[in-house]
Amino acid sequence: MANTSITPTRMVLNQLKGRLKTARRGHKLLKDKRDELMRQFMDVVKRNKQLRLRVEEGLTAAFASQQVAAAIMSPEMLEQALLYPRQSVELDMTFQNIMSVNVPRYRFQTKNSEPGEVYPYGFAQTSGELDDALDQLSRVFQDMLELAEVEKTMQLLAEEIEKTRRRVNALEYVMIPELEGNIKYITMKLEENENATKVRLLKVKEMVLQDAHQYKQ
Repeated sequence: MANTSITPTRMVLNQLKGRLKTARRGHKLLKDKRDELMRQFMDVVKRNKQLRLRVEEGLTAAFASQQVAAAIMSPEMLEQALLYPRQSVELDMTFQNIMSVNVPRYRFQTKNSEPGEVYPYGFAQTSGELDDALDQLSRVFQDMLELAEVEKTMQLLAEEIEKTRRRVNALEYVMIPELEGNIKYITMKLEENENATKVRLLKVKEMVLQDAHQYKQ
């Protein structure tokens, strides 16, 4: 809807045309950004589904082995075996820019790369199922970390998609139609003023002719 309170001048008309051109260009860029964000989001969703399935399978196997170990070993022996972990992990977080969205990237590094360092106990008094449980947990840890990374990325991308969608809709359904309405209103007003000026000039010409030649059309 046109804003009838604006001044219908050619300067204002040119300003509005410039704003409309900028708004249309911005609308196209935001639509392209929204579409690319959606494509990236769908790729992350697929990756999230794969990782979640792998993590659930790994944790299920690890918990099953732990339950068997708990049934074989006494609670005191199990607690003592796991009381003092031998391995430690350093976690590092960086950021990657995806369409102006900074998403986290997690990396971890163990203190010791020896596979046997994952077991904080001797093997004489423990069951093989406990070994299996710890081995499965150590292998699923990387997938769990990547899953956390992917889910945070999904959240951030979804928020950016929603913000971009709102901006696209604001331009498409509010700002651009309002600018177009104002341009149409000013153009009509200028045409009306131009036609009124032509009529006045014709009347003046007619009056001048009547005074000069006593001629009346």
